[in-house]
Amino acid sequence: MFTSEGPTLRELAVQALSSVERGYDLLAPKFDHTPFRTPDSVLDAMTRALRPLGPFERGLDLCCGTGAGMDVLRRVCAERAVGVDLSAGMLAEGRKRAGRVPGPPGVHWVRADARALPFGPAFDLVVSLGAFGHFLPGEWPVLFSQVHRVLRPGGRFAFPLVAPSPPSSPLYWVLLAFDTAMHVRNLLWRPPFVMYYRPFRLSGAREELLRAGFTVELHALPEFGRRPDGSPRCRMVVATRPEE
Repeated sequence: MFTSEGPTLRELAVQALSSVERGYDLLAPKFDHTPFRTPDSVLDAMTRALRPLGPFERGLDLCCGTGAGMDVLRRVCAERAVGVDLSAGMLAEGRKRAGRVPGPPGVHWVRADARALPFGPAFDLVVSLGAFGHFLPGEWPVLFSQVHRVLRPGGRFAFPLVAPSPPSSPLYWVLLAFDTAMHVRNLLWRPPFVMYYRPFRLSGAREELLRAGFTVELHALPEFGRRPDGSPRCRMVVATRPEE
């Protein structure tokens, strides 16, 4: 799962016993060499699915990390791509990566909490990839209302969502074990490290997006195939702020 350039077991343990912000500051230089980075296959599928929904001028990558979602924004936004993250270390790595990619759109990096975004309604598109596990379900209303606030009327909020694994799948038990370990860790150790894989589900997220004032559409990402029941293995959720 990890390359030789990735973090050691000791480094991962130190990260896990830190706060979310401090943990990602420590992990940042090696983050792109871990399985936590969003795979290129997902980035490419998102890009293909978003292009017919544009054009987009300004995009925001919410909880951008080292900038995987910024790669999507740079391909679909004409004017500006902005990455926002709480971790200064992750933003620093993102800046390094962006500096090696020439050409428009303009790229900007902002350190801020996603629950208190320092923007007005400036964006046509907001994307987020792999970040929702850092927010407890009780925080979703604040998070989604912030996204709604920074979008222009007609703007889109898009993110990929993988179908949950059935109990017969080994992945189901791996994720259950991880989440259980995190619950125990947070009961015994402070500060907490919020990272849970299983709570973020389509039904709950869709309900909160509707409450925040969005309309919601689902776009299958055909690159990832379908489950035995015929449902997509991965969807792109598109929440739109209605025109005023």
